[in-house]
Amino acid sequence: MKKIIILLPVYNDWESLNKVLEEINLVISNIKDIEFKCIIINDASSVNELPIYKPNEFSSLKIINMKKNKGHARCNAFGLRHIENTESYDYVIIMDSDGEDRPLEIKNFIKVIKENPDVSVVAKRIKRSEGKIFQNLYRLHKLITLVFAGKKIDFGNYSCLTKKDVASIINDESLWSSFSGCVKKNIIKYNEIESTRGLRYFGPSKMSLFNLAIHSLSIIGVFKYTVFLRSTFLIIFLSFLTKISISIIIIIQILLIFFNLLVFIVSMRENKNELLKSNENILDEKYITH
Repeated sequence: MKKIIILLPVYNDWESLNKVLEEINLVISNIKDIEFKCIIINDASSVNELPIYKPNEFSSLKIINMKKNKGHARCNAFGLRHIENTESYDYVIIMDSDGEDRPLEIKNFIKVIKENPDVSVVAKRIKRSEGKIFQNLYRLHKLITLVFAGKKIDFGNYSCLTKKDVASIINDESLWSSFSGCVKKNIIKYNEIESTRGLRYFGPSKMSLFNLAIHSLSIIGVFKYTVFLRSTFLIIFLSFLTKISISIIIIIQILLIFFNLLVFIVSMRENKNELLKSNENILDEKYITH
């Protein structure tokens, strides 16, 4: 029997977490040939934990409380390392605990890994639930990533990774900053399912425009050397253009230099030492048995 661990980071959003667990339980109740476990990473929540109940379809449910808040991406990075080092498993499903990653789509992951069990699966976003401004900025982020990093990245955290692929990324410093960038960098072959971004169950979205900018630069920062090389070629190419105003060319060149500076600064979020020592941030662990 295959074993799947569902990894759920949470920060304060306990009400949404309980609803996510309930919905996951409904989805996997019809899957009889896979053992499901769940690990919740509490990112040092400032709001007291609500009672969490173990859904009957999970063979185990564990909550790991962290000492210091490190952020969503770093919870996932720690969680994957913890699972690889302490758990027996075949796949890990990484998903948000607020409803934006729809539990209903877990069955699509299962379908694909049964057809091709040795290949990881990512959730390709075909529809988003945010407003038009956010969606347009997200499209711009994808375009910039394609142009400067040479990578088409249209997936986020929601994914189902094989044990082999988990092992291939857990020591890469880029995992500490950007999950999707790290996956694109290290996992050559993966399958996709189509995914619709869901609505948060409770409260407003935590993805502000500033956070979107940091998220975008974190992904691009994984490929900073490619970005620098392409930007350099573009700056040199612009210098030879004679049909465009020299002032416009200089402005574009300055913007490219500023862009590379931002990418470099954000890429400093990558920290292999912190990644390798992330287990030192554990406050305690507890199993929920009922």
